[in-house]
Amino acid sequence: MSVAFIVYVIVIVVPFLRREPAPVGDADRFSWHFFVPCRDEQTVIGETVRYLRSTFPAAHVWVVDDDSEDRTARVVRSLWRRDGQYDPFLHLVCRRRPDARTGKGDALNAAYRELNAWSDGSVPRSDVVVVVVDADGRPAPNCLTVCAADHLFGDGTIGAVQLDVRMGNRSTPPPRKSWFGRAFGLKLAQLQDLEFRTAIAAIQTSRGFTGTISMGGNGQFTRLTALDSIAGEDGTPWRGSLLEDFELGVHLLTAGWRTGYTPDSYVAQEGLYSLRRFLVQRTRWGQGTMQCLRYLRRIWDSPHISTFGAAEMMYYLAQPWMQLLGSLLYPIPFLVLLVNTAGDPATMWSWFTDGAWILFAIYGSFGLLPFVMWGPIYQWKCLRSKNILAGFGMGLAYAAYIYTFYITSWRALFRLVRGRNGWSKTRRNTEAATGAKVALDS
Repeated sequence: MSVAFIVYVIVIVVPFLRREPAPVGDADRFSWHFFVPCRDEQTVIGETVRYLRSTFPAAHVWVVDDDSEDRTARVVRSLWRRDGQYDPFLHLVCRRRPDARTGKGDALNAAYRELNAWSDGSVPRSDVVVVVVDADGRPAPNCLTVCAADHLFGDGTIGAVQLDVRMGNRSTPPPRKSWFGRAFGLKLAQLQDLEFRTAIAAIQTSRGFTGTISMGGNGQFTRLTALDSIAGEDGTPWRGSLLEDFELGVHLLTAGWRTGYTPDSYVAQEGLYSLRRFLVQRTRWGQGTMQCLRYLRRIWDSPHISTFGAAEMMYYLAQPWMQLLGSLLYPIPFLVLLVNTAGDPATMWSWFTDGAWILFAIYGSFGLLPFVMWGPIYQWKCLRSKNILAGFGMGLAYAAYIYTFYITSWRALFRLVRGRNGWSKTRRNTEAATGAKVALDS
């Protein structure tokens, strides 16, 4: 397992390091519609709407209030109606229980149906692009021109494009914390930035060769005709998985659409300062990946996905299960060593010093090097810094960060077995700092 993973890392890092920026296109060729799903987002939605409307004045913004228990809808209405004027580019979609609070995918489907009802057909649906942005998301000002390029939406076979993802607070320590809490929170946000901008970006770049680029929940661009092709009679292009973004990509790829990825633009989001909230978020992602295993047959049977592409998608879907297996296998040598050492310390010490230490060095290298390498790459490629020591320090921290996924995989499995499939909203940093009330699904 370790050797296979090391080979996989080497394969993906080379095209990532060699990639050059691509030409941009004309954003005016398309009609852009931002979908912003919200559930108890009063602390961030106001600034997000202001940013989207000022940065992309010709784009429509559709805010979906998923029956929030706070002032989310009121904040949006105050921005829609100001000084007696109504903003025709800002739309509020209100959902109410029992139909509401059933997941992000359902909220996006509600916005999709509202867009269909609002559209007058003056713009060809193939030229309409839906952009999914989280309530704390900040798409880069150049994202529309980048996505309008000839190799992206300028190509009619491209159904969806995913932006690079960055943590907008990677340089801002958390407030109201002890010295250790501020240092730990800042480092956690930086490690999330490293993960998205290096490892995940490299995986997405390599998927360009297998034709299996996946979608993310933030900075996800989808052509309206592509959504139409998978929506069905009930108008639901997004389905019920907790990983609705990857699930959308599966349906698009198996329907014959191509997907694209670009690191030439990005969407900034909020990195989490709290380890507890981070584990909750990654547990949800892991559980969503486990749920998507049901699409394995659909992927293999699709004539639009190559065998190599299907193998890559299977490898991704197997990740949480491999982490479960690894957490059971990797400790075995150390347990055997501990038992034998307790029984005959002198013999074990002689065995270790006579050359057995090499086995443990190799074992440790296989477990660390595939993750440590991303630290120097992040330092050099993303931060434009030549501080190699800092890069290796980040790499070691990233290795420890990655091993938290063994915890979240077990948590995800327990939730899956117990039938706890509800969507749990991850609290924003501002909510955690102020103690704002956030309801969670169990």
